[in-house]
Parts: sequence; structure tokens; C-alpha cells
Amino acid sequence: MREVREAFRRFWPLTRGDRKWLAVVVACVVVSALAETASILLFAELTDNALEAGSLSAFWGPAGAWLGVAALGALVGYLGNSLATWTAERFVLRLRANVFRHVQDMPPHFFQKHRRGDLVERLTGDVEAIEQMVVSGVVGTVAAAFSAVFYAAAALWLRWDLALVTFVLAPLFLLAARRFSGRIREASQDERVADGAITSVVEESLGNVVLTQAYNRRGDEEKRLDREARAWMKASVRGARLSEMYEQFVEVVETVCVLAVIGMGVWEISADRMTLGQLLAFAAFIGYLYPPVRSLGQLGLTLTAATAGAERLGEILDAKPAVTDPAEPVAPWPVRGWVAFHDVSFRYPGAARASVENVTFTAAPGELVIITGASGAGKSTLSKLLTRFYDPADGLISLDGVPLTEVPLTFLRENVALLPQQTLILNGTIRENIECGRPGASAEEIERAARSAAAHDFIQALPEGYDTEIAPGTAALSGGQLQRIAIARAMLRAAPVLVLDEPTAGLDSVAARQVVQPLRRLMSGRTTIMITHDLSLAPDADRILVLDHGRLVETGTHTELVARGGAYARLAGPMPQAALTGRPDDTMILRI
Repeated sequence: MREVREAFRRFWPLTRGDRKWLAVVVACVVVSALAETASILLFAELTDNALEAGSLSAFWGPAGAWLGVAALGALVGYLGNSLATWTAERFVLRLRANVFRHVQDMPPHFFQKHRRGDLVERLTGDVEAIEQMVVSGVVGTVAAAFSAVFYAAAALWLRWDLALVTFVLAPLFLLAARRFSGRIREASQDERVADGAITSVVEESLGNVVLTQAYNRRGDEEKRLDREARAWMKASVRGARLSEMYEQFVEVVETVCVLAVIGMGVWEISADRMTLGQLLAFAAFIGYLYPPVRSLGQLGLTLTAATAGAERLGEILDAKPAVTDPAEPVAPWPVRGWVAFHDVSFRYPGAARASVENVTFTAAPGELVIITGASGAGKSTLSKLLTRFYDPADGLISLDGVPLTEVPLTFLRENVALLPQQTLILNGTIRENIECGRPGASAEEIERAARSAAAHDFIQALPEGYDTEIAPGTAALSGGQLQRIAIARAMLRAAPVLVLDEPTAGLDSVAARQVVQPLRRLMSGRTTIMITHDLSLAPDADRILVLDHGRLVETGTHTELVARGGAYARLAGPMPQAALTGRPDDTMILRI
């Protein structure tokens, strides 16, 4: 039970704020158990004084008292169960929010390690399993314990000698639960892992349905799902079989106990040492006693199974964010946009070599700095370091001379806007997708940003306009249109520093031409760091940095680097005349 204690110790603090309601639930449980005990005693009185004697006058008093006790027990039971459900759901809400908040702080490599479907399962099924342990488990334990105590006390009061004989068999329930708990825990853990695998396969297959269809992978995907589903079925059946085996075993033990009570009671009645009412009440108390004891054993199995979810959730909560807010952050200031990298080096966790080594450069307010190089040269790593998804292992990155490690994350990301390589679209309307650049922006501000991004016209042409629903992977808009929505989002944010990571990647030449002017408007007046293979805007750059295997090998303007004939000249190749003269033509076909 060490795992149960550790899991309980970890998640019990989340009940803070609801413990007074749990106390009320426990009080309701105690009153319900007392009401049930009183009902059985009143039944014995009715049997002896009214039924056996055939006296109607002896019926009304106990009957009225029984009805009153039953009504009180029903009311208290309803209130207690309703409050217990409300408290349990509040715990689930709080725990899921805490885990989700923690997951959102995780660095990109965390999501490469964990499949999204498995994370979904941990945020749903595993969270609910922990609630069964921490809230429902506590209420169930208290209810079973008080019920067992009251029924046992009443049985001892009626006939202590017979009660002690029947109590001898009670530990069998707990011994059986202990015997089964280890195997049930293992089966539950396998089942939860398989649940996450099934969710992952479904999510991945639906997200890559074009690949599945284009490469005739339907059969392969069905086999993947079948493999994970069979693993889940095997674990589920094994767990169900063990639980059912326990249930049937205790059912037999319980029957033996009740029959033993009745047999001894018949013998006692024949010797005039016990009345029929006493026997029925005694049998009822024993019959009512074993289910709570049985429940305690079953609860042990439930808690053991829940530890599988606790371990999986603990694995997520134990993962440390790559960056945290500074203990003593600097006060907010009007950011101008000076960006500086000083001897910055960084290696991804588990990587064999550094992605960036000893990189030094500066970008002044209003400058455009283009970073280029072959794939894998470390370009995108610089964007992750500047937006503080990671901190450098060595060196320093500063904004307006302030080290990023001293800047609150929220303030940093409000002033350094990232336009990532992948066009990120949320489920919602076009208006909501643009507004998330600056929540609370007015309709006029959203429309102004869309006009600047050359998106207003095609948005207005849609049947629902800005209220058109879109989603990731939507076919309703082209790649270039979605990119312009993302540009409008960045424009609305109006951050003084802009990081563009391959802004034309994945667009055809026509779509790429359509985003050139919006990009120029977006960059105007801002410190812009553009990471790109597409060098069509290179003549506009104040400085070009060329990376090779994480090292900065060349720096200069487009004209200087082409004349030098080094790595940049090989990447650029022959440029159109407009580019060589520094006057880029927006109608030229951009190289992607």
C-alpha cells in the first residue's frame, strides 16, 4: 500500500477548500448509517410485538418511527451523495486544470516524447482514477467503516456471543482483497497504457488521413489500431476477470456466514434463548455488516488500480519546464527592440551534439536580420531561444540590454511576437483567430490588422465573413490565406520584436507572392529576425547571418556576401536582376 499512501499524500492537498464539504458528507454518512441501524432494530420490535403477537395497536408506534427514520435517512443520504458528487467533480476540475497548466509550460521536446493521444488519456481517465482514490475513496472508506462499526455494535448488543463467532470470518474479505490487489493493479496499468495508445493511433490516423489515403495505408492503420485494441482488450478482460473472481469468492463467504447465523439462531430459538425478531434483526445486522467489510476490501482494489493512473500522472507532473519565471523579475519597461546574442550555445536534451555554438550577433530597433543556412544548421533553435522556450547552456541573450532570464515570460512574449513555420489555426471563427494576437481587441482593430495583412477582402467574400468557422487543416482557405490570417494576428499584437520562422515555407509561388507585401508591412518599424531558406527578401536585410552546423560562419549584407562568394553565395545562387540591385520586384516568383 506504499504506492497508495504516496499518491494520496501527493494529491490530497488539492482538496483544500472543499474539506469542510467533505466533513459534511461524512456527517451525512454517519447519520445514514445510524438511521439504517435504527430501522433494523425497529423491524425487530415490530416482529416480536406486532407480528408474532398479532397486535395492531403495537404496530403503529414502531411503524411510524421506522417511517420517520427511513425518511430522515433518505433525505440525508440524498444530500450527502449529491454533495459528494459535487465535491468529487470540483476535485477533478481542479486537478485537470493543474495538470493542463503544467503541460502548457513544457518545452517542445516534451511533446515529441509523449504522444498526444496518451496525454489526452492522462488528462481524462487518469485524472478520474485519482478522484476515485482521493475523494470518492475517502467517502467510501468512511461510509463503510461507520456502517461496519454500527452494525457490529448492534449485533454485539443483541447477542455478543453469536456476534463474535460470525466476526471470525470477516477478515477473509480483507485477505482476499490483498491477495488480488497486486494483479489488479498490474492489469489496470496495462489497460491505461493501452487506452492512451488507442487514442494516439486514432488521433494520428485522423490527423494524417491524406497520407493514409494517398499511400494506401488504410490496412496498415487498421492493423495498428487492432494491435493496440487487442492489448487493451487483453488487459481489460484480465482486470475484469480478477475483479469478478474476488466478487464471487466473497459472495460465497458471505453466504456461508449468513447461513451459519441462521443455523445458530434456529438452535437458540429452539432453546428459548432468542426470539424470532431478535434472530431476524441479528441476521440483518450480520447481512448488513459484511457488505461494508466487503466494500473496504473492494475499495482496496480500487485504490490499488488508481495508483496506476497516479503514477502516469505523476510522471507528467514530475517533468520540469525548460524555463521558469525569474525569482526577482525586472519591472516592465517600454521595449525598444534591441536584441543581442553573446556567445550563445545550446544542446537539446538527449542530443548528441550542440545545435548552436558560440553565436554572437545584435539586431537594432527597426532592423531586419535574416538567418539562413542549410537544414539542421540551428536556425529555428535561435527562434526558440529568443522566445525562451529554452535557455542557452552558455552565453547570454538580452532584450534592450536586459538578460532574458530576468524578464517575466508573459512580458517577454508580449513584446517578442513569433510567426512560426507551421501556420497555427485554432478551432473558432476567423475573428477569434486574429483576436488571440491581442485578446479584447475591438472589431475595428481586428479589421485594420486584416487589411494590413491583405486578408480583409477574401474574408469579406466568405458567406459569414469574420464569423466564418475555421479549424486546423481546414480546406475552406488556401495556405496563403491562412498565413495572412496568422500575419494579421501578429500585426494585432504589435510587438516591437518580431521573429519569423520560414514565413513562406509550404506556400506555392503565387501564395508566397501574396504574403510578401503583408510581411513587409508587418516588419516595418520592428526589430525583425527572419529565419528562412527563401532569400527573395535578402536584399532588404540590414544583415544576413549564415549558420553551418550551429556556428555562425558568415555575416554581412546581401551584396557583401554575394561578392564574397562563400557559403551564402552558394545558398543564394543566381538572383534576379531586381534582387541584385536591391529593388525586389513583388511580382517575381519567390524560390521556396
